[in-house]
Amino acid sequence: MSREITRTTAPPARRRRTALLAACSLLATGAGAVAVMQTPAAAAALACNVDYQVSDWGSGFTTTVTVKNTGTSAIDGWTLTYDYAGNQQLTGGWGGVWSQSGKTVSVKNADWNKTLAAGATASPGGQFTYSGTNAKPASFAVNGVACNGGTTPTDPPTTPPPTTPPPVGNKVDNPFQGAKLYVNPEWKAKAEAEPGGSRISDTSTSVWLDRIAAIEGVNGGMGLRDHLDEALEQADGEPLAINLVVYDLPGRDCAALASNGELKPDELPRYKSEFIDPIAAAVADPKYASLRITTVIEIDSLPNLVTNVSGRPTGTPQCDVMKQNGNYVKGVGYALAKLGPIANVYNYIDAGHHGWLGWDDNFGPSAELFAQAAQAEGSKLEYVTGFITNTANYGILKEPFYTINDSVNGTSVRQSKWVDWNRYVDELSYAQAFRQRLVQAGFASNIGMLIDTSRNGWGGTARPTGPGAQTSVDTYVNGGRLDRRIHLGNWCNQAGAGLGERPKAAPEPGIDAYLWVKPPGESDGAASEIPNDEGKGFDRMCDPTYTGNARNGNSMSGALGGAPVSGHWFSAQFQELMKNAYPAL
Repeated sequence: MSREITRTTAPPARRRRTALLAACSLLATGAGAVAVMQTPAAAAALACNVDYQVSDWGSGFTTTVTVKNTGTSAIDGWTLTYDYAGNQQLTGGWGGVWSQSGKTVSVKNADWNKTLAAGATASPGGQFTYSGTNAKPASFAVNGVACNGGTTPTDPPTTPPPTTPPPVGNKVDNPFQGAKLYVNPEWKAKAEAEPGGSRISDTSTSVWLDRIAAIEGVNGGMGLRDHLDEALEQADGEPLAINLVVYDLPGRDCAALASNGELKPDELPRYKSEFIDPIAAAVADPKYASLRITTVIEIDSLPNLVTNVSGRPTGTPQCDVMKQNGNYVKGVGYALAKLGPIANVYNYIDAGHHGWLGWDDNFGPSAELFAQAAQAEGSKLEYVTGFITNTANYGILKEPFYTINDSVNGTSVRQSKWVDWNRYVDELSYAQAFRQRLVQAGFASNIGMLIDTSRNGWGGTARPTGPGAQTSVDTYVNGGRLDRRIHLGNWCNQAGAGLGERPKAAPEPGIDAYLWVKPPGESDGAASEIPNDEGKGFDRMCDPTYTGNARNGNSMSGALGGAPVSGHWFSAQFQELMKNAYPAL
């Protein structure tokens, strides 16, 4: 099952963010500029602009440099160059091959983002040290051609792309609005077998397609067509939305063990032919044309390529492999390309959560990477209905007793140990802000967000009823925060969690729905090593005795004991979720 981890590269000192949209003029040779040598033919073939953003803490900084192909032809292989005026020195980078010679910085494409289609972007990031001033670069070039945001005079006239991609078919704007929500009979039966479970057994939960066998049904259970047939019966002639979690990428979940999958990192052909193709064939059956079939595409995949690769504090060799072979990007693109054209299918890409991508270093680069994946393998941006946050996680929906703008004795809430320089304190504010950033990355202006509220209620006797004491910024935040985890990076079977808001359509601006995507009562991972034939390993973050690692600030895991393998029924967790539900049952 899914899990997410806090990823932050926030430095210990103050941070400030500045942005420069560089609609660069033609470069001149000399101090502070990059020499440009080009032929008229080269000038006609390439056009670009650059968005330069910095997170600066006084003696060092990270930068995200987003390159956009504003021309009419694809760029097959790119190298970005620019100059610093001060003594900035490169210490590492990601999203490309970074190098520095004197004051000139170069970034060459990685294998997975080599080709930039017309309108596409790449967002490499670098880390630097400096002293004195940290002036922004004056100009940028790609393949020796100045990035001036438009086409050169020798280019033929072009029509700019529309701000919002056209819709596919006659799809509704929000598939959940005005529709019943599917109740999974298998989860309903498990819930009703629990004392008190009938109080929530008619709640909609998602259908997880987490291995090839799930398409036909595992161990005699319901397969995809069984669920679709049941959905038709539940619809009874009225609109009904059924949510499918599509979750079987090659090398799945490269930053953890509990939710590893069956396909090896290089088994993209099997993913396409044995997993995605049969799913697409089933949902495209005209028999199911009246259903609104929504999908959650590959949780815990693309964000790992931003946060858990070499050059980042939480990088893993497994994520390096998936970034280098491009199979996460290709797999997501292929799934969208196959499912997106189907008139009654609505795709939502996983977008992590605020405790993962809420930091400056992760926020923008993730949005740009999602846009690249949405245009890979023949996919189009318009095949994406929206995005989902907090899938299978515990991030609180709203923090009522403090905001990111608060300060205590002159110290910002962002400097508290819990917030740790994040820009968001809850899922709703993160989802709404990230939606705007995704639109900037090229997605339609009417995309919607989903939030998984299955386990983020945090009710019960431990729920604070007012702000914390203003003794320090930490007492203020810790005393008032509703999210009662030991650390924001804890993700496995969290003790004290409760059911959250019940599924509902259009609850807030920009939010298509709250859903219970992770079925309450299904384990995140085993509390101890349990042999299994599902490819799922033992992750110490599911062990209640584990004292932690860099990803959770070397804190206790906060996990419940006695948990089974991910996806298996965990009665003790189910009971605790009901006990701590908010709103209460």
